[in-house]
Amino acid sequence: MRILVISDSHGRNDDVAGVIRQVGDIDMLIHCGDVERGDDYIRSLVDCPVYMVAGNNDYNLDLPAKVIIQIEGHKVLIVHGHTYYVYRDLRYLKRVALENGADIVMFGHTHIPFIDIGSEITMLNPGSLSYPRQANRKPTFLIMEIDKDGQIQYGHGYYKSKFSELKI
Repeated sequence: MRILVISDSHGRNDDVAGVIRQVGDIDMLIHCGDVERGDDYIRSLVDCPVYMVAGNNDYNLDLPAKVIIQIEGHKVLIVHGHTYYVYRDLRYLKRVALENGADIVMFGHTHIPFIDIGSEITMLNPGSLSYPRQANRKPTFLIMEIDKDGQIQYGHGYYKSKFSELKI
């Protein structure tokens, strides 16, 4: 199973469409919030299950604040992160995830890619496709792959947008 996890596209749906083309076939798409517009358009881009949550900029979208799903025997909590104080630290989000019985939590909001595979919980942030904030400022996404034996691999990728090679 191959899952594309994105966040913080902020209405730049050309970036969402571009990364879907870049990564190829996927079995699931997860958006961790700050969609801003075009949620129906994003769903139309793929022929697989799509899960989206509301971010702090998703005022007019009818998206849930959190989603809990099962993926190949793993309970996954999906949130944006702004109401869990993820800029300060991740302890509160981790506690909420564990209270909900999750062993994986996916979140956005910081625009910084992050993977922490812990003994109790795995915490994942795909970064931002449109407005990255980490040192190299490259747009990022996350791929989660589960093999036939149930082994999971996580990795960040750089979105190669039409603007990524511009020198300013």
